[in-house]
Amino acid sequence: MATTYRNLWPQVVSWDNLLAAYHRCRRRKRYRPEAVQFDFAWETHLQQLHRELTEGTYQPGAYHNFFIYEPKRRKISAAPFRDRIVHHAVVGVLEPLYERRFLHDSYACRKSKGTHRAIDRAHTYLRRHQFFLKTDIVRFFPNVDHQVLYELLSRKIRDEQLLELIKKILASGNGVLSDESTPSFFPGDDLFSVLRPTGLPIGNLTSQFFANVLLDPIDHFVKEELRIPGYTRYADDLVLFADHKAQLWEAHSQLADRLAGLRLRLHEKKTVLRPCSSSLKFLGFVLCRSGRRMQQSGIRRFNFRLRWLRHEFAAGRVDCGTIRQSLRAWMAHADNANTKGLRRDLWRRLRFSRGHHRDDSQVAQLGTGSNNHHTEPAIRKLQAALPNCKILCDFPDK
Repeated sequence: MATTYRNLWPQVVSWDNLLAAYHRCRRRKRYRPEAVQFDFAWETHLQQLHRELTEGTYQPGAYHNFFIYEPKRRKISAAPFRDRIVHHAVVGVLEPLYERRFLHDSYACRKSKGTHRAIDRAHTYLRRHQFFLKTDIVRFFPNVDHQVLYELLSRKIRDEQLLELIKKILASGNGVLSDESTPSFFPGDDLFSVLRPTGLPIGNLTSQFFANVLLDPIDHFVKEELRIPGYTRYADDLVLFADHKAQLWEAHSQLADRLAGLRLRLHEKKTVLRPCSSSLKFLGFVLCRSGRRMQQSGIRRFNFRLRWLRHEFAAGRVDCGTIRQSLRAWMAHADNANTKGLRRDLWRRLRFSRGHHRDDSQVAQLGTGSNNHHTEPAIRKLQAALPNCKILCDFPDK
């Protein structure tokens, strides 16, 4: 019999949990206008939020919507700061309970289960098996059905007050992604089925967590019923590995039927079955048995960002700290593939100037400054990896 959880509401609305959620929500965003406004009288605001939750009068606010275009166009919906505190409070209580059930091979929005861990796992299976089947779910976040998700959550959560709060969070996202969704009819539907509430706003912590909850039965189905020996899922991207083509095609057919029960569909045009001796494009990398490299699209995006950083630095709108942070992040990301030559070539061409020019074509101006001694180990590591590159640190941060 499945484990159920009761009396979770006191944990969610406890002052200690809300305070911890506030600090998590504030991390790395403390200087944003909403966070600054909340911080100005944080105890008063947090007490007001605590009172609304305990009295049942809490209502989510409106989302701020914007688009990002890399690696592809996505609509991001940012909840108000106080709502994000509630999201952290709910996930902080529920996540440890569900984490016990989640499979090892599911990734995204889990501790120590990021992009690079998923790539490492997929690469291991690629070297171990003969064939892979890669697929994803059509418009996953816009098409998540609220009723299906709520019924799945209510199987384990038997706390009416917490379920009521979850209803409010789900309802706040209804229609936010309506222009992104692709309504479909499933067996047993009538003409009004297209009006069912759908959509998890991309940007909510709860959306990422609810996505794992919704797809967890699929993970168990693939591993425990279909007996697929190798499996990796990152959000709605799925890769299955086996030694026989027929097993993977049969798994694809049954997987499509099982997803239909969740009112979701596989993306047929993005479904590929290939031998593991060929390459697998996964999460921005190209995996081969002999190694891995970055996809060209990721390299183009980094080159575009470099041009933007040069332009902004020359205009005085970006300081050296921002440049260092961006370069280090990309270098750490690229270090997960066979990119030594790529990094060396890019590093040789790095050049940032403000109001003057240098003739040396192999100059990477990082602007560490004499007081930024914390950057020296990183600089020494880069110099060791790129011995032909001269690194100049002779202009101030401001």
